[in-house]
Amino acid sequence: MTNFLATYKIELINTLIVLSILFSLRFIIKTTIYKIGKRSGINEARIKLISRYVTVTLFLVALLIEAFIFGAQPKDLSLVFSSVFAVIGIALFAVWSILSNITSGVIMFFSFPYKVGDKIKIHDKDFPIEAIIEDIRAFQLHLRLDNGDLVTYPNNLILQKAVTLVEKDAIDDGSDAV
Repeated sequence: MTNFLATYKIELINTLIVLSILFSLRFIIKTTIYKIGKRSGINEARIKLISRYVTVTLFLVALLIEAFIFGAQPKDLSLVFSSVFAVIGIALFAVWSILSNITSGVIMFFSFPYKVGDKIKIHDKDFPIEAIIEDIRAFQLHLRLDNGDLVTYPNNLILQKAVTLVEKDAIDDGSDAV
């Protein structure tokens, strides 16, 4: 063990520095996301989802930096990444719609003007929808129609269609003051 510590002393110190920087960065970004979410009135579950995306991204960046710290050469990493991306590319081609929905979910977190409880109208020539937003998930919106039916609408489609706000906070939560 002491041999390992003596051999990789500088690499371990650099690792501690990188990890402390990335943990600090993660804390700052998650705090910012939480503040933006609370200020915008965004659901707690969506805030946590975006925070998880940030954590995973920073973890992958940490792995890349650690590979360089411990002596990996760019040509070695390029071979690994090209192989991994080839496999991932083939796999993701089959599930591209899932990725587009996740990406749309992240975009909607920061710029979607409607919130849970709003009644919206989606202007789709084939299937127009007027419903209340019950939940906004990573892949889809949960919309409650006037007849009580639940419709799940993909996030990527909601960003492609014209949407009108019919009624703000249409859900009656029973908290009316008497």
